[in-house]
Amino acid sequence: MYAPERYRSIVERVVGFGRASVNDLADDLDVTPETIRRDLSHLERQGLVRRVHGGAVPVGRVILEPTVDSRNAVLVPQKNDIAKAALAEIPTEGAVIVDAGTTTSRLLAMIPDEYQITVITNSVEHAMALANKPNINTLLIGGRVRTRTLACVDQWALDALGGLYADVAILGTNGISVERGLTTPDSAEAAVKRAMLNAARRKVVLADHSKFGDDHFAQFGSLSDVDVVITDSETDEKFVKELAAFDVPVVIA
Repeated sequence: MYAPERYRSIVERVVGFGRASVNDLADDLDVTPETIRRDLSHLERQGLVRRVHGGAVPVGRVILEPTVDSRNAVLVPQKNDIAKAALAEIPTEGAVIVDAGTTTSRLLAMIPDEYQITVITNSVEHAMALANKPNINTLLIGGRVRTRTLACVDQWALDALGGLYADVAILGTNGISVERGLTTPDSAEAAVKRAMLNAARRKVVLADHSKFGDDHFAQFGSLSDVDVVITDSETDEKFVKELAAFDVPVVIA
């Protein structure tokens, strides 16, 4: 098993069970306890788990924001499923705002060659991935590049979005709850996400099951701002029912 696969399995076990011991993880993943200890140290540096004596526990709800590389290593099948379902939201022609993120990056890779669309994004990674696609007109929103997410933020990005109106905006979120709506750890990135919501006719949020019931520092939207949420099959039914009470449709990928 490669390291990214172990990282994903470890995080899923810690979050799913509320705690995981070094010895149990070593047995389950068929590696040495020393390997697990190194993995836990790496995941703790990324803000994905918190080390305790003999193992790890989930981090608190307001957490250190993980990097793109670390997020790419977790919940890969679920993100792929969500991206496939979200492809139905991409028009064959028109303009689409696509937020930075690991799930949205998978969606962009799935866009068929025959689609003739304009993609507006604040993600340096997304822009680079789309640069060689002749059928896609890519507009990179400028601004300060955040090292953790490779997203452009601050006033340049807000000014660019202020003059746009797209067919659909597809956004990721770090947290979604009925109490605080859509949240993310960084206030500058929250401002850009909010501007994206305001710049599109239809608003789509992609959120794997780990994001539900979680709240972060900066709110960028309420549930009333969202037209549909796309999630994976592991999302607790109680969250789906809570969103339905707010008239927010949920697509289970």
